[in-house]
Amino acid sequence: MRHQTEPTLNPSLLLTAAIGLAAEGGEFAEIPKKIFFQGKPFDADAQFHMKRELGDIMWYWVNACTALGLDPNDVINENVKKLESRYTGGSFDAWH
Repeated sequence: MRHQTEPTLNPSLLLTAAIGLAAEGGEFAEIPKKIFFQGKPFDADAQFHMKRELGDIMWYWVNACTALGLDPNDVINENVKKLESRYTGGSFDAWH
């Protein structure tokens, strides 16, 4: 069921979040690329680097939610419902 009230929008925050998500997603993707295709080690430093990039992604994601006037928990719950509908046989578990 969709919410019927007029949505809110913070254009500058949304643009910052959209560009930040794209940039940080690329930075995150570079790390496994180097591990799998360039022979770099998966070690504590690589894991820590990915952890930091995931934190940046999360920060921009929360800003996108804020810019759109959305509760991040509602976004997560809606995504779980969407994924559950794709796996009607019960093979999807959002918490594992």
